[in-house]
Amino acid sequence: MLYQLHEFNRALMGPVTYLAEAGARMFTARGSWLANLPGAARLAAGYELLYRIGKDYEKPEFGIHSVETQGVRIPVVEQVAMARPFCRLLRFKRFSDDARIIDGLKQDPVVLVVAPLSGHHSTLLRDTVRTLLPDHKVFITDWIDARMVPVEQGAFTLDDYVDYIRGFIAHIGASRLHVISVCQPTVPVLAALSLMAASGEALPRSVTLMGGPIDTRQSPTQVNDLATNRPMSWFETQLIHEVPANYPGRGRRVYPGFLQHAGFIAMNPGRHINSHWDFYQDLLRGDLDDAESHRRFYDEYNAVLDMPAEYYLDCIRIVFQQHLLPRGMWQVRGERVAPEAISDTSLLTIEGELDDISGPGQTRAAHDLCVGIDPARRQHITVEGAGHYGIFSGRRWRQSVYPQVRDFIAAADSGTAARRHLRAV
Repeated sequence: MLYQLHEFNRALMGPVTYLAEAGARMFTARGSWLANLPGAARLAAGYELLYRIGKDYEKPEFGIHSVETQGVRIPVVEQVAMARPFCRLLRFKRFSDDARIIDGLKQDPVVLVVAPLSGHHSTLLRDTVRTLLPDHKVFITDWIDARMVPVEQGAFTLDDYVDYIRGFIAHIGASRLHVISVCQPTVPVLAALSLMAASGEALPRSVTLMGGPIDTRQSPTQVNDLATNRPMSWFETQLIHEVPANYPGRGRRVYPGFLQHAGFIAMNPGRHINSHWDFYQDLLRGDLDDAESHRRFYDEYNAVLDMPAEYYLDCIRIVFQQHLLPRGMWQVRGERVAPEAISDTSLLTIEGELDDISGPGQTRAAHDLCVGIDPARRQHITVEGAGHYGIFSGRRWRQSVYPQVRDFIAAADSGTAARRHLRAV
């Protein structure tokens, strides 16, 4: 019923937001006589603020059309490399007609960025992908809004997530692959590699785990407290709802995006109120650069997706309440997840000093589990002054974190190649 009420309210507010958008344009359009009236700037700013608070936020585009590499700018084309009901595997294909550049591109390591299925779209990692592209062939998991997946496609569980990761790795090929997992998927990615190692499958050359809940008993955050202080029955009755009839996934049980967004806002309400007030003031002052920065951030931040109920409840139970992975008790389709089986893969963990979502130590715990990896091929980075998003997006990511990730991948790429050559000899 709550989801239906939300849709009714959205439809009711639709005309108001359209009128607010029209009002903002009328009082700012060049050549409009309304823009010359006294108080026009204040009216326009108020209308736009109302419009942005009430509008629907659709999934943004990656918008990565070119990249500079080897001293020249080359085009980038977004391609669907593999499609599954709940996720698309995207490739950002780089093109050039210069033979020298093509030879260089062919030598670049292959990277699979595993984006989180935890509210926001994979475009949240746009900066991550754009920064990686000059030096790597890049793929990313693009999770599909569960309300757009018909119920005939079946359920989607945490076990299915692990299967998807294994399937994507097999499709790309593990021989030169490096996996970067951001936030929530650090757990299923580590599980996928563990199961692959136990079954004797080829593993990626390296795995980088960034700001993820490997062991949420370490430095629990507000997110962890919410997950542990409520019984499973509370999550099932309060957060899980059926998709209304106006979507392809009608009848599917989901954790709705609008509830997730409300949770995001509730964590720091004052910060968001101040941000919108600053946006209003920027419009009044004519500070268009800062106003545009606000628009870009909230176009991404406010675009959320529905998560499949089975998957979300699995994460709460397995990751946050029972801690099955660090306790060595997690089984995926009857097979125990054993990170100690991983040996021929380099491991890098990254945490933000000020991360209020995955606390310090939660990601680093992977080193205690992956004891089969030589300590010389394991590294950890704590990014000083960085929150959760700062370790994979923004200036700190580009200038401080990425150079270390790039060098780690390069060392793992050449080191694995040398070890495999020696074994072949």
